Amino acid sequence: MELRNQTDVSEFLLMRLTEDSELETTFFKLFLSMYLVTVLGNLLIILAVISDSHLHTPMYFFLSNLSFTDICLSTTMIPKILVNIQAQNPSITYRGCITQICFVLTFVCWGNFLLLVMAYDRYVAICHPLRYTVIMNPRLCFQLILLSLFISIADALLHSLMALRLSFCTDLGIPLFFCEVVQVIKLACSDTLINNILIYFAASVFAGIPLLGIVFSYIQIVSSILKMPSSGRKYKAFSTSGSHLSVVSLFYGTAFGVYISSAVIDSSRKTAVASLMYTVVTPMMNPFIYSLRNRDMKGALRKLIGRVLSFL
Repeated sequence: MELRNQTDVSEFLLMRLTEDSELETTFFKLFLSMYLVTVLGNLLIILAVISDSHLHTPMYFFLSNLSFTDICLSTTMIPKILVNIQAQNPSITYRGCITQICFVLTFVCWGNFLLLVMAYDRYVAICHPLRYTVIMNPRLCFQLILLSLFISIADALLHSLMALRLSFCTDLGIPLFFCEVVQVIKLACSDTLINNILIYFAASVFAGIPLLGIVFSYIQIVSSILKMPSSGRKYKAFSTSGSHLSVVSLFYGTAFGVYISSAVIDSSRKTAVASLMYTVVTPMMNPFIYSLRNRDMKGALRKLIGRVLSFL
């Protein structure tokens, strides 16, 4: 294959959703609807938390940040998919691809850390209720958000800058609907050993440690709940943790499903579709999970919608 330096690469080719022009219109409407639902749903969560003083607690503060990351992640990916469908051109510029890699990594990693922080919040609330306000003070909450954001940006910049040093061959087709760092590295003709080591190391640390932390937190939470003498307290504790546990299961379940399917299914299209589950579907479902399973959030959303309708 002909070797091409990174500065000579003008664009990559993403996978097309379909070759059928009629189905492209259907997919355009589908992705547009999903994007609007994602943005509107998560925006309502953020506004509800801001407008209702009863929701000015660490749990809902972290939830509003998670909703913000979901909006940003969807905005990083779906508009480009819509543009490519409309133009019937699956290409993305070299700079656009590297930029998309950076933003996708940032928001996926940040969302991952937010799930860990939210699990820690539930652990303190249920296992150490008398010390909750002391431990989860506003200063610590802001520090946890800023620290998780800083680590996520640093990780994303590191992988993006390492991708800039690669040289690529003439085959520049990415078997996904968006630019993903692992798939871009596979297209390189230059040595990718350092890139692969960094990816496996980052995945082990920035995905493995949060997952272990979440599992440990919920082991402690379940143990504390089972020791509660009152069935009412048990139900309340399970209900406040149920929404977060559902989001965690959806995020990690779909993410692991993608990599398992890519290993056992010899179909790049099926893997590409599976990758949309945790990058597109999960951000869309999160607002429904929290609003349907949380009484305080449902009340805040009713008040917010009522104010908006009265204003109109």
